[in-house]
Amino acid sequence: MHETFEHTADLGLRIRAADLDALFAEAGQALFETIVEDLQSVRHEQRVDIALADDDREYLLFDWLKELLFHFDTEHLLLGKFVVQVTEKGLTGSGWGEPLDRARHNLEHEVKAITYHGLRVERSGDGWLAEVIVDI
Repeated sequence: MHETFEHTADLGLRIRAADLDALFAEAGQALFETIVEDLQSVRHEQRVDIALADDDREYLLFDWLKELLFHFDTEHLLLGKFVVQVTEKGLTGSGWGEPLDRARHNLEHEVKAITYHGLRVERSGDGWLAEVIVDI
């Protein structure tokens, strides 16, 4: 589950999940639901693999989202499905999607960057909570 919240000229993403793997996968979904109007319109045709080493969960989330945004910025690749495995040493993850097709994809927001402001990843009740602010 994820939701957005307003933050001055930026946009906040609040993500909740039962475990860290699902939290990071859901964060990828939240990022691309911010970028594209209808994430269901994105076909899962092309795979991107990402491996990151870091033992700090907040920085790991920042780097994960930054890498995903990099693929959109440089390859115009919209990603709509994510599988992530988080360990004490980092993460391995994959995203599936397709290149932006302006005939089928309407862009919602231009996400310029992931920020460190308000970044958090923590246990919450019986699951996990993450918050991240994106510069739009």
